[in-house]
Amino acid sequence: MKSVLLLKPGRTSSRAVLGDYEAWFGAAVDGLARLTPVELHEGERPPPLEGFEAVIMTGSPLSVLDAHLTPWMKDAADYLMTASARVPVLGVCFGHQLLGWKLGATVRRNPNGRELGTVDVHLRVRDPLFAELPDVVQVQATHDDEVAALPEGAELLATNEHCPVQAFAWGPRVRAVQFHPEMNAASIGFCLDHPETRAEHRARARALESTHGAIMLRNFVTLFR
Repeated sequence: MKSVLLLKPGRTSSRAVLGDYEAWFGAAVDGLARLTPVELHEGERPPPLEGFEAVIMTGSPLSVLDAHLTPWMKDAADYLMTASARVPVLGVCFGHQLLGWKLGATVRRNPNGRELGTVDVHLRVRDPLFAELPDVVQVQATHDDEVAALPEGAELLATNEHCPVQAFAWGPRVRAVQFHPEMNAASIGFCLDHPETRAEHRARARALESTHGAIMLRNFVTLFR
Protein backbone atom coordinates (compact mmCIF):
# COMPACT_ATOMS: atom_id res chain seq x y z
CA MET A 1 0.00 0.00 0.00
CA LYS A 2 1.43 3.37 -1.05
CA SER A 3 1.97 6.09 1.55
CA VAL A 4 0.52 9.38 0.25
CA LEU A 5 0.83 12.83 1.79
CA LEU A 6 -2.46 14.73 1.48
CA LEU A 7 -1.92 18.49 1.69
CA LYS A 8 -5.13 20.33 2.57
CA PRO A 9 -5.32 24.08 1.86
CA GLY A 10 -8.88 24.11 3.21
CA ARG A 11 -11.85 22.01 4.28
CA THR A 12 -15.04 20.97 2.52
CA SER A 13 -18.23 22.87 3.26
CA SER A 14 -20.05 19.55 3.63
CA ARG A 15 -17.66 17.91 6.10
CA ALA A 16 -20.27 17.72 8.87
CA VAL A 17 -22.54 15.69 6.58
CA LEU A 18 -20.29 13.92 4.07
CA GLY A 19 -16.82 14.11 5.60
CA ASP A 20 -13.71 16.03 4.59
CA TYR A 21 -11.21 15.63 1.77
CA GLU A 22 -9.34 12.72 3.37
CA ALA A 23 -12.57 10.71 3.45
CA TRP A 24 -13.33 11.43 -0.20
CA PHE A 25 -9.84 10.72 -1.52
CA GLY A 26 -9.55 7.76 0.83
CA ALA A 27 -12.70 6.16 -0.56
CA ALA A 28 -11.40 6.52 -4.11
CA VAL A 29 -8.05 4.83 -3.39
CA ASP A 30 -9.23 2.42 -0.72
CA GLY A 31 -6.88 -0.55 -0.47
CA LEU A 32 -4.23 1.13 -2.62
CA ALA A 33 -2.97 4.04 -0.51
CA ARG A 34 -2.69 5.24 3.08
CA LEU A 35 -3.29 8.98 3.35
CA THR A 36 -1.63 11.34 5.83
CA PRO A 37 -3.55 14.66 5.89
CA VAL A 38 -1.89 17.97 6.74
CA GLU A 39 -4.04 21.04 7.49
CA LEU A 40 -1.96 23.72 5.78
CA HIS A 41 -4.68 26.36 6.19
CA GLU A 42 -4.46 25.94 9.98
CA GLY A 43 -0.72 26.46 10.11
CA GLU A 44 0.42 22.83 10.01
CA ARG A 45 3.69 22.35 8.16
CA PRO A 46 4.29 19.50 5.70
CA PRO A 47 6.52 16.81 7.18
CA PRO A 48 9.82 15.69 5.66
CA LEU A 49 9.17 13.75 2.48
CA GLU A 50 10.96 10.63 3.67
CA GLY A 51 8.56 7.70 3.84
CA PHE A 52 6.02 9.18 1.41
CA GLU A 53 5.65 7.86 -2.12
CA ALA A 54 3.36 10.54 -3.56
CA VAL A 55 1.85 13.94 -2.71
CA ILE A 56 -1.66 15.18 -3.44
CA MET A 57 -2.87 18.73 -2.83
CA THR A 58 -6.64 19.03 -2.52
CA GLY A 59 -9.09 21.75 -3.36
CA SER A 60 -10.08 24.58 -1.04
CA PRO A 61 -12.69 27.31 -0.58
CA LEU A 62 -9.72 29.70 -0.51
CA SER A 63 -8.28 31.31 -3.64
CA VAL A 64 -4.86 31.05 -5.26
CA LEU A 65 -5.36 34.70 -6.23
CA ASP A 66 -4.20 35.43 -2.67
CA ALA A 67 -1.03 33.32 -2.98
CA HIS A 68 1.27 36.32 -3.46
CA LEU A 69 0.06 37.62 -0.08
CA THR A 70 -0.18 34.36 1.88
CA PRO A 71 3.10 32.88 3.16
CA TRP A 72 1.81 29.34 3.69
CA MET A 73 0.51 29.17 0.12
CA LYS A 74 3.89 30.21 -1.26
CA ASP A 75 5.62 27.71 1.02
CA ALA A 76 3.23 24.96 -0.11
CA ALA A 77 3.95 25.73 -3.76
CA ASP A 78 7.68 25.46 -3.07
CA TYR A 79 7.14 22.17 -1.25
CA LEU A 80 5.21 20.70 -4.19
CA MET A 81 7.94 21.53 -6.67
CA THR A 82 10.68 20.21 -4.38
CA ALA A 83 8.69 17.02 -3.82
CA SER A 84 8.19 16.53 -7.57
CA ALA A 85 11.91 15.91 -8.01
CA ARG A 86 11.47 12.71 -5.99
CA VAL A 87 7.84 11.53 -6.02
CA PRO A 88 4.66 12.02 -8.11
CA VAL A 89 2.64 15.15 -7.30
CA LEU A 90 -1.04 15.69 -8.10
CA GLY A 91 -2.76 19.05 -7.72
CA VAL A 92 -6.57 19.12 -7.59
CA CYS A 93 -8.58 22.34 -8.16
CA PHE A 94 -6.79 24.74 -5.76
CA GLY A 95 -3.75 22.45 -6.03
CA HIS A 96 -3.97 22.60 -9.84
CA GLN A 97 -4.06 26.38 -9.75
CA LEU A 98 -1.24 26.65 -7.20
CA LEU A 99 1.00 24.48 -9.37
CA GLY A 100 0.11 26.60 -12.40
CA TRP A 101 0.87 29.79 -10.47
CA LYS A 102 4.20 28.43 -9.22
CA LEU A 103 5.16 27.47 -12.78
CA GLY A 104 4.50 31.02 -14.01
CA ALA A 105 0.93 30.79 -15.34
CA THR A 106 -1.72 33.42 -14.67
CA VAL A 107 -4.52 32.38 -12.33
CA ARG A 108 -7.67 34.47 -12.70
CA ARG A 109 -11.41 34.51 -12.17
CA ASN A 110 -12.88 32.46 -14.99
CA PRO A 111 -14.53 34.92 -17.41
CA ASN A 112 -17.14 32.22 -18.13
CA GLY A 113 -18.20 32.29 -14.48
CA ARG A 114 -18.41 29.45 -12.00
CA GLU A 115 -18.14 25.91 -13.30
CA LEU A 116 -20.39 23.70 -11.21
CA GLY A 117 -21.78 20.19 -11.34
CA THR A 118 -20.99 17.08 -13.37
CA VAL A 119 -19.18 18.25 -16.50
CA ASP A 120 -17.79 16.68 -19.66
CA VAL A 121 -14.05 16.98 -20.14
CA HIS A 122 -12.27 16.04 -23.37
CA LEU A 123 -8.96 14.22 -23.07
CA ARG A 124 -6.26 15.55 -25.38
CA VAL A 125 -3.49 13.10 -24.48
CA ARG A 126 -3.63 9.43 -23.54
CA ASP A 127 -1.68 10.05 -20.36
CA PRO A 128 -1.31 7.23 -17.79
CA LEU A 129 -3.55 9.30 -15.51
CA PHE A 130 -6.39 8.50 -17.93
CA ALA A 131 -5.70 4.79 -18.43
CA GLU A 132 -8.85 2.78 -19.17
CA LEU A 133 -10.98 5.93 -19.59
CA PRO A 134 -12.97 7.10 -22.65
CA ASP A 135 -11.97 10.16 -24.68
CA VAL A 136 -14.69 12.22 -22.96
CA VAL A 137 -14.96 11.81 -19.19
CA GLN A 138 -17.62 12.95 -16.74
CA VAL A 139 -16.19 14.55 -13.61
CA GLN A 140 -17.36 16.83 -10.80
CA ALA A 141 -16.43 20.51 -10.83
CA THR A 142 -16.88 23.50 -8.56
CA HIS A 143 -14.58 26.50 -9.02
CA ASP A 144 -14.54 30.21 -9.80
CA ASP A 145 -10.84 30.58 -10.64
CA GLU A 146 -8.82 29.01 -13.44
CA VAL A 147 -5.35 28.68 -14.90
CA ALA A 148 -5.68 31.09 -17.81
CA ALA A 149 -3.08 29.42 -20.05
CA LEU A 150 -0.60 26.58 -19.80
CA PRO A 151 2.57 27.32 -17.85
CA GLU A 152 5.77 27.16 -19.88
CA GLY A 153 6.94 23.60 -20.40
CA ALA A 154 3.57 22.05 -19.54
CA GLU A 155 1.46 19.79 -21.74
CA LEU A 156 -2.31 20.16 -22.01
CA LEU A 157 -3.98 16.87 -21.04
CA ALA A 158 -7.69 17.74 -20.97
CA THR A 159 -10.02 20.60 -21.82
CA ASN A 160 -13.59 21.78 -22.20
CA GLU A 161 -15.28 24.93 -23.45
CA HIS A 162 -15.91 26.43 -20.03
CA CYS A 163 -12.36 26.01 -18.74
CA PRO A 164 -9.75 25.27 -21.45
CA VAL A 165 -6.98 24.15 -19.05
CA GLN A 166 -8.75 21.27 -17.29
CA ALA A 167 -5.60 19.20 -16.78
CA PHE A 168 -1.90 19.51 -17.49
CA ALA A 169 1.35 17.63 -17.07
CA TRP A 170 4.69 19.16 -16.22
CA GLY A 171 7.49 16.67 -16.56
CA PRO A 172 7.11 13.00 -15.69
CA ARG A 173 5.80 13.40 -12.13
CA VAL A 174 3.58 16.50 -11.95
CA ARG A 175 -0.10 16.24 -12.86
CA ALA A 176 -2.78 18.85 -12.22
CA VAL A 177 -6.55 18.70 -12.70
CA GLN A 178 -9.01 21.56 -12.34
CA PHE A 179 -11.96 19.25 -11.62
CA HIS A 180 -12.51 17.16 -8.48
CA PRO A 181 -11.79 13.46 -9.12
CA GLU A 182 -12.52 12.67 -5.45
CA MET A 183 -16.10 13.94 -5.55
CA ASN A 184 -19.25 11.97 -6.35
CA ALA A 185 -22.90 12.77 -7.05
CA ALA A 186 -23.67 13.26 -3.35
CA SER A 187 -20.86 15.74 -2.69
CA ILE A 188 -21.45 17.76 -5.84
CA GLY A 189 -25.18 17.65 -5.14
CA PHE A 190 -24.48 19.21 -1.74
CA CYS A 191 -22.75 22.09 -3.56
CA LEU A 192 -25.70 22.54 -5.89
CA ASP A 193 -28.13 22.66 -2.96
CA HIS A 194 -25.98 24.92 -0.78
CA PRO A 195 -27.84 28.13 0.15
CA GLU A 196 -24.94 30.26 -1.13
CA THR A 197 -25.14 28.72 -4.61
CA ARG A 198 -26.69 31.21 -7.01
CA ALA A 199 -29.93 30.16 -8.68
CA GLU A 200 -28.58 30.57 -12.21
CA HIS A 201 -25.64 28.26 -11.43
CA ARG A 202 -27.92 25.67 -9.88
CA ALA A 203 -30.34 25.81 -12.80
CA ARG A 204 -27.77 24.81 -15.42
CA ALA A 205 -25.87 22.25 -13.29
CA ARG A 206 -26.35 18.52 -12.91
CA ALA A 207 -25.20 15.96 -10.36
CA LEU A 208 -24.49 12.58 -11.94
CA GLU A 209 -22.66 9.57 -10.59
CA SER A 210 -19.41 8.77 -12.40
CA THR A 211 -16.45 6.53 -11.62
CA HIS A 212 -14.09 8.38 -13.96
CA GLY A 213 -12.53 10.59 -11.28
CA ALA A 214 -11.88 7.69 -8.92
CA ILE A 215 -10.23 5.76 -11.75
CA MET A 216 -7.86 8.71 -12.29
CA LEU A 217 -6.91 8.73 -8.62
CA ARG A 218 -6.24 5.02 -8.64
CA ASN A 219 -4.17 5.42 -11.80
CA PHE A 220 -2.13 8.15 -10.11
CA VAL A 221 -1.47 5.99 -7.07
CA THR A 222 -0.59 2.83 -9.00
CA LEU A 223 1.04 3.99 -12.27
CA PHE A 224 3.20 6.97 -11.26
CA ARG A 225 6.63 6.61 -9.67
